Amino acid sequence: METRLRVALIYNMKYHVEAEPGAPPDALAEYDSAETIQALEDALCSKGYQVVRLEADETLLDTVRQAAPDICFNIAEGLRGDARESQVPALLEMLGIPYTGSGVSGHALSLDKAMTKRVWRDAGLPTAPFQVLRREDEPLDSRLAFPLFVKPLREGTGMGINGHSVVYDEGALRRQAGWVIRTYRQPALVEGFLPGREFTVGLIGNTAAPEKRRWNDIYDERGFHLFPVLEIDANVGVGGGLYNADSKSYEPGEAGAPLYFCPADIPASLEMEMKDLAVAAFEAIGGLDLGRVDFRLGSDGRPYLLEINTLPGLNPIVSDLCIMARAEGMRYTDLINEVLYLAMSRYAQKYTDDGDRYVSHDIPLGICDTVQMEGLR
Repeated sequence: METRLRVALIYNMKYHVEAEPGAPPDALAEYDSAETIQALEDALCSKGYQVVRLEADETLLDTVRQAAPDICFNIAEGLRGDARESQVPALLEMLGIPYTGSGVSGHALSLDKAMTKRVWRDAGLPTAPFQVLRREDEPLDSRLAFPLFVKPLREGTGMGINGHSVVYDEGALRRQAGWVIRTYRQPALVEGFLPGREFTVGLIGNTAAPEKRRWNDIYDERGFHLFPVLEIDANVGVGGGLYNADSKSYEPGEAGAPLYFCPADIPASLEMEMKDLAVAAFEAIGGLDLGRVDFRLGSDGRPYLLEINTLPGLNPIVSDLCIMARAEGMRYTDLINEVLYLAMSRYAQKYTDDGDRYVSHDIPLGICDTVQMEGLR
């Protein structure tokens, strides 16, 4: 007998998270708004799913077991700690509950910018030289040359980036590194400053085994769908040339916002290079279902990997991934449900391969058809 899929929407709402004493002004920038959560719920409900909201706070262990969802749509940033974005995936894996997006290690790696860059560097992918400073007076690596860029090691949404982040001498470096370490209570990442244009590449999908068929034709032979490249011009607006938390708080077109160009006006060769690098960067850290990879051009005109976001924002108006999907013509409802289907497909295949208790249901062809997944777990 078929039943409606029960989806738990797991999140941290910005106004339900308390900033710690002495926290910086942008401490809550990465948490989600009520508007984002409502948009996600509406998108999932539009396909007939039964959606239950769950706050990813200290009560989640009890509430998620009470809710007994078939699958979770996870956008939770986590509350605290070095790998806070991995808290919900770890809990759900312990309970054996399927969820969307990357797993424990993928989120932990992507939040730690230096660990991500080490993985990319070892994989032969281009990223600027860097060093982690745990004290502001640590010796600077002789391979680093000014100008340099300083930011917190484990923050997202452009947090900790301001008009002093680009440093041109030793004194400025020490001051900014010290400020980051004290203000954000974590090490500072120092990397070579890349002076060129800034881009971001969004994707959905998963690495496809050669023998596994795709359920619709939006995915390439690798198993991914790449959205049009988005260029951000932060020289316009409050960012002062930096795409930081302040500039990200404005809606596109609003006074104070940076300029967004999608598709970016770039040669086809550069577009293809960044899209290929985005897939390689995503696969290198074990990303799943959705992600966004940030680039900046160096003085040589080549693209270098800046960061990867395995938990990209999903606000239908302001989030980069949604801007890219909209520019392509993909509806927000379709984007959100496609992410859900990607996760369901992964778990369906897992249980099929393991010979476990999954009751097989075909994933329908065509984007965003209603799927009934009784027995997913």
